Amino acid sequence: MHGESSFASSATDNRPRTILITGGTGFLGSSLLRYLTEAGNNIILLKRSSSNTFRIADVLHLITSYDIDRVPPEKIFSHHSIDLILHCATNYGRECRDPRTLLEANLFLPLTLLELGSRHGVQCFINTDTILDKRVSAYSLSKGQFKEWLKLHSSGMTCVNVALEHFYGPGDDRSKFVTFIIRSMLENVARIPLTLGEQSRDFIYIDDVVEIFSRIITASRNLGSGYYSYEVGTGETIRIMDFVESVKRIVGNCSTITDFGAIPYREHEVMASVVDTSAISTLGWNNYVSLEQGLGRTIDAERSIL
Repeated sequence: MHGESSFASSATDNRPRTILITGGTGFLGSSLLRYLTEAGNNIILLKRSSSNTFRIADVLHLITSYDIDRVPPEKIFSHHSIDLILHCATNYGRECRDPRTLLEANLFLPLTLLELGSRHGVQCFINTDTILDKRVSAYSLSKGQFKEWLKLHSSGMTCVNVALEHFYGPGDDRSKFVTFIIRSMLENVARIPLTLGEQSRDFIYIDDVVEIFSRIITASRNLGSGYYSYEVGTGETIRIMDFVESVKRIVGNCSTITDFGAIPYREHEVMASVVDTSAISTLGWNNYVSLEQGLGRTIDAERSIL
C-alpha cells in the first residue's frame, strides 16, 4: 500500500507532538532532532550511554533523553504518551565483525519499539531504510528484514518506510563515501583506490532529506493504519567516477591520483540506482539543492575544520 493520494490531500497541521527518536546523535538523526525540536515538538531521545552528543549539545537541554542500555524501553512508554516513533539508528556494518551488533540496531531495537508502540497506542512509526537491495550486504539485509516486520504491524498502526539514497552534507562521518572523498581531496592524499566507478548513484543534500521527513511527519497525522513506502532522492544520477572527479575539481586538487579499478566491485553491486520520486512529489517537494551547490557547501564546511 502506498500513501500518495492520502499524503497529497492531507491538511497542514503543525501542532506539537511527542516524538520518540532513535539515532538522534548521528548525522541524519541529529539534523531531524534539531529541526523537530525547533518546531516545538516534545522530543524523547533514545541513545546509548556511550553516545557522543556533540552534534546536539546545544539542544540537549530542550529534550528528554534516555540511555537505552540503562533504562528498559517499557518504562519509557509507561511514562510518556508517545505520538510517533522515528527510527534513525543505523549500524552500517563497516567495522562490525559480530552480526548480532548490526542486528541490534537495525532489527531488534526497532522491532522492540514497534511492538511497544502497538501496545501503547502510538499512531505512527517512521522507519529510515536504504534503497540498496537486501542482497548487497548484511546491512541492507537487516534493513530489509525489519521492513517485513513493519508491514506485519501495519494493520493497527500507520507504518511509513522511508528508503534513502546517498544523503550527504557538512559534518557527516568520515567513514561515509562522500565525506571520505572530500576529506581525501582536501588533504591532498597521494592516491585513492576506487572501483571502476561505472555505478550511477543519486546524491541528495541533507537539508532536502530533512524537509522531506518534515512533510511526511506532518502528513502522517491524517493517515490511517497501513503501510506507506517512500523513496528519497533527487531523481538524477551521476557515475561514481564523475562524482569523484567533480569533487576533485571543486576542491581544486591537482595532485591526488584517483585509482579507478584498484578495488573490485562487491558481490551483487547495484550498477544503476533508480529512485522513484513520484511519492515524495505528492508531498509538494520538488525543489532541491543541486549536486554542485551541495558539494560546494559541504566542501567549504569541511575545509573550515581542517
